[in-house]
Amino acid sequence: MILVCNPAIAQEQPPKPIQVTVSTLQNLSFGSFIQSGTSGTVTVTPDGLRTASGNLILPNMSSNVSAALFDVEALPGTLITILTGPDTQLSGTNGGFIFLTVGLSNTGSPFIATSSHTDVFIGGTLTVGALLANPAGAYSGSFQVTFIQQ
Repeated sequence: MILVCNPAIAQEQPPKPIQVTVSTLQNLSFGSFIQSGTSGTVTVTPDGLRTASGNLILPNMSSNVSAALFDVEALPGTLITILTGPDTQLSGTNGGFIFLTVGLSNTGSPFIATSSHTDVFIGGTLTVGALLANPAGAYSGSFQVTFIQQ
């Protein structure tokens, strides 16, 4: 009687170290909106849809609205978790500031890379205060998103 023992492997282990590379392809943009009272929010979803609440009006003119787009380069099968930073203060060209809360992604978190390049769209919400605190103008700033491979 001959007994042979071979280990069974369900999934091949990825090469070490696993590398994940992230590039920004498109910035998060809320487009134009009009403040008609005290306060409100403007939200852009991961698929680029924009909504407003409170006393904000979204004009029907063409404005640049987009979710942030990141190209995540990783080996297929890599488990990746997305962490967003705290709310960010955006500064206005005419003074004032508004707050940005980074939203959800189209992939969810965590997600498994199914190809060597994965498009990750991330939306967000602006919280706009009273007109005196947030005068008309362009507001800009940056936010933090961390992609963690596991």
